[in-house]
Amino acid sequence: MIRGGDPQLALPASRFATACHRAPPHEPGGPLMRTSLRAATRVRSSPRRHFHDGPLCGYVKQGTLSHFDATCASDGVYAKGSALQEPAGPGNVHIGRDLGDVPLILTVLYVLPHGAPFSQDAPNPGCPFE
Repeated sequence: MIRGGDPQLALPASRFATACHRAPPHEPGGPLMRTSLRAATRVRSSPRRHFHDGPLCGYVKQGTLSHFDATCASDGVYAKGSALQEPAGPGNVHIGRDLGDVPLILTVLYVLPHGAPFSQDAPNPGCPFE
């Protein structure tokens, strides 16, 4: 069982390993990395369009995550029990939306360069939603 300070983070390690098994390893001699395990609860309003400076992997504990890429196209729908990964960098802009009836709860492992924010905002390329 993996646990953080928040009880919403608790989940079977095997489920989280499913999400993270392909996460790229830290390269020797590369920048120092930090990891953070956190629960993210989305409300009905959409989060902002963004990217991450490092890869992340996550697990949907509750609800459904609708994921859209930089062209506004759907690139995944993740129901309760699903694992997901997001690659790093400004070339991987996306938005995750909670469009279901059950509030979305994600447990996410971020692998970020030391001092980097969890995400960086990106402009809307013209999608009819934000």
